[in-house]
Amino acid sequence: MKNTAINRVVILGAFAIMGIIAIQAYLLINTWNAEEKDYQEKVTIALQGVAKEFEKLGSSPPAYNIINQMTSNYWVVNINDVIKPQNLEHFLRLELEGVGLREDFEYSIYDCDSRQMTYGKYISYHEADAPATMPELKGDQMPVYDEYQHYFGIRFPTRNSQILSNMRLTLIFSGILLVTILFFLYAISIILRQKRLSEMQKDFINNMTHEFKTPISTIRISTDVFLKSPEIMSSPRLSQYANIIQEQNQRLNNQVEKVLQLAKIERGNFKLNLEEFNLHDLVENVLESIKIQVEKQGGTIICELLAKSPIIQADKLHLTNILHNLVDNATKYCKDAPNIRLKTKTIDEDRIQLQVIDNGIGISKDDLLKVFEKFYRVPTGDVHDVKGFGLGLFYTKNICDAHGWKISIESEQGKGTTVTIII
Repeated sequence: MKNTAINRVVILGAFAIMGIIAIQAYLLINTWNAEEKDYQEKVTIALQGVAKEFEKLGSSPPAYNIINQMTSNYWVVNINDVIKPQNLEHFLRLELEGVGLREDFEYSIYDCDSRQMTYGKYISYHEADAPATMPELKGDQMPVYDEYQHYFGIRFPTRNSQILSNMRLTLIFSGILLVTILFFLYAISIILRQKRLSEMQKDFINNMTHEFKTPISTIRISTDVFLKSPEIMSSPRLSQYANIIQEQNQRLNNQVEKVLQLAKIERGNFKLNLEEFNLHDLVENVLESIKIQVEKQGGTIICELLAKSPIIQADKLHLTNILHNLVDNATKYCKDAPNIRLKTKTIDEDRIQLQVIDNGIGISKDDLLKVFEKFYRVPTGDVHDVKGFGLGLFYTKNICDAHGWKISIESEQGKGTTVTIII
């Protein structure tokens, strides 16, 4: 994955996470407020019912300002008459259960003579949750409200836990979302770590290949001197060894150059050196350099140069490498003697078709979808000792893309492969 793509993923991911967190926080706050409002409305309705029950007993509560919410879980109710604890507890249970509030509460009654809360009791619907040492509460445990003469106070200690319980499904989904976000952050961290490792690997390969260039050049110069030496030229055996050294050194240099060019392509600073030349001349030059290698394996290589106007504009070096790659693959992936054809023909005024056709082992349909991937190598079956790095077709595809050419592969297992490039 390229750096720009990774940066876009990280930035968009960060915005997505912040947006999701903001939306979820907004939903949680709204849900809490809605549950709190519903809770307060139920409590208010229940306490109004308690006031009406006392009114039936002869009390005369004020026409307005009966109920006052002191805190989030504490209310005072103005009865305007002496309150009997037995009646109050009965009415509170009756009205609270009537609105669906079956949860623990505590109440206290205000004594206007002593000006303090004189009686209190904790009512629990869940015996396990009831305070073990507080069956009855002292009056001073609840705050006094001086504006009323005869009133009682009621508090719901478990109010917050009750609201959270009602929000259970929302909290579960929020937890799942949090886990998803954490997993996404973990995935982002893995991507960034892999990116750093990939960059370290690329730097190492680039440095290593650059270091190879110096000894390769030295070997090439030394080999040229050997080949021109009369002593070497007069000895067929030494001349053969010198030619082998030169050939293998050139092969190594081509592999190093390929890795360097691929590194440039991946960094995005790759530039083509475009020039005008005759495609047929280039194909014939490549043919001369690889003909001996094909004939050593008992094979043949034939050119069918039918393009009417073979003058093209391209990077000559890279097109040469492409032809070497394709012919090299056709030679390596063959059970018997390789028979290779290089064909050109004119499609229209602006396009030429270049084909490399072989009689090799072929490629399966599944592998055809992956042959242009970096480091991917097609399984060779019973064809052994096929060397390579899986870079040839990856390199070829990238060079074609850089030129704006189209490349395609047609193949059938056991019958051969045709690589087509539209220039």
